[in-house]
Amino acid sequence: MEVLTIETPELGDRSYIAHDGRSAIVIDPQRDIDRVMAASGSLAITHVAETHIHNDYVSGGLELAARTGAVYLVSGADSPAFERTPVYDGDTFEVGTLTVRAIATPGHTHHHLSYLVSQDGQPKALFTGGSLLYGTVGRTDLAGKESAEELTRKQYRSVRKLAALIPDEVEIWPTHGFGSFCSSARSSGAMHGSMGDERRSNLALRIQSEDDFVSQLLSGLTAYPRYYAHMSALNLGGPPPVDLRPPETIDGARLRELLAGGGWVVDLSSRRAYARGHIPGTVSVELGKSFATYLGWVLPWGTPLTLLGDSPEEVAEARRQLVRIGIDQLAGAAIGKREELAGGEPLASYEVADFAALSDAKAKGENPFVLDVRRDDERAEGWIDGSVHIPLPDLVARVDELPDDRLWVHCASGFRASIAASLLARNGKTPVLIDDIWADAAKAGVTVTTSRQQPELVATGES
Repeated sequence: MEVLTIETPELGDRSYIAHDGRSAIVIDPQRDIDRVMAASGSLAITHVAETHIHNDYVSGGLELAARTGAVYLVSGADSPAFERTPVYDGDTFEVGTLTVRAIATPGHTHHHLSYLVSQDGQPKALFTGGSLLYGTVGRTDLAGKESAEELTRKQYRSVRKLAALIPDEVEIWPTHGFGSFCSSARSSGAMHGSMGDERRSNLALRIQSEDDFVSQLLSGLTAYPRYYAHMSALNLGGPPPVDLRPPETIDGARLRELLAGGGWVVDLSSRRAYARGHIPGTVSVELGKSFATYLGWVLPWGTPLTLLGDSPEEVAEARRQLVRIGIDQLAGAAIGKREELAGGEPLASYEVADFAALSDAKAKGENPFVLDVRRDDERAEGWIDGSVHIPLPDLVARVDELPDDRLWVHCASGFRASIAASLLARNGKTPVLIDDIWADAAKAGVTVTTSRQQPELVATGES
């Protein structure tokens, strides 16, 4: 038996192909199933299995099963709008010489399943989806705050159920936990592991009191992307086949027309290149590992989107990342030099600085207005004295609370701050992008408070 891993680092997820050399089962496929088809080669995909109805991406399971003729395994307790093979705790399926057993592991979702794969009567691999992750477990609040405690208790019991059933040598293959916001806490950082490893390190197995586990887990949950609210409904409704065709190419005149109408045009260039010169009214979301997550977090759901890139390849990569979170309909894509697309109109720009420059400004007697766009949990760990806190997803709704002075904006690395700076500029503000690492702020001479007793901060014109 062999397990092939298909990584999606942009979302912090993995899909798997377990096979015996001839027949295969695919677990938790992402929507762009061309990657699965390429990885599977000449293997016969006889089964496709979902550990749960996903909240962080659109599944490719329905299309993959239809294209390959595979049996599509989905929890029998869920009620999707499409035909599937309902699966319940203890059900088994034969995949060539492999035996696949479903194990109910509720917690991450109400009807979550794990799949134990055995060969010749020997358990070989456990696919745990969003339940048992490396060092931790899946978050338990995605079904709503009202059921979070109930699911947290179920999650605790599910992990302990697995620990009682599964031998130490069995390899563990989770779907989440590689940077996904579906993780309840920071994972161990492991890229592979066994049940024996988890017995020694997993949060749910080290904490002996269920009440203590519930308290610790729920108190540590952080904000998650707003597009998550739409993923479960899309997956239950039956996602349409993926469309990776290039969006319509538009010229500069059409681009400027869209901007004049208030349309969302996302520039994919690096944040520093964008700061040096960009078409006014565009939004900077640098194409990279976090592109889809944060664009999906700030873009009002259903808003028509236009991409602005340097090459067709760049636009194609952005489109691939976007379809994974259900952003299918693009108004178009403009490709080329920004000066040419601007049609002779001057490009806009704003300053880029680091924390040392902020420290210097304060030392010179200036009173810079500092805007922190990190999450609440990050802010609680430490903040710049006198700074104002508005998490990035809330910025557009609260931009009128901010002054028209220069706004020094920071996050943890510069990536989110670059999105915020472009949104500020789009709304007539004057940003200064702090493109720097938060961990270096104090070293640069910036006064940072690290007490958890955070004062009440109100976004006003006073810093």
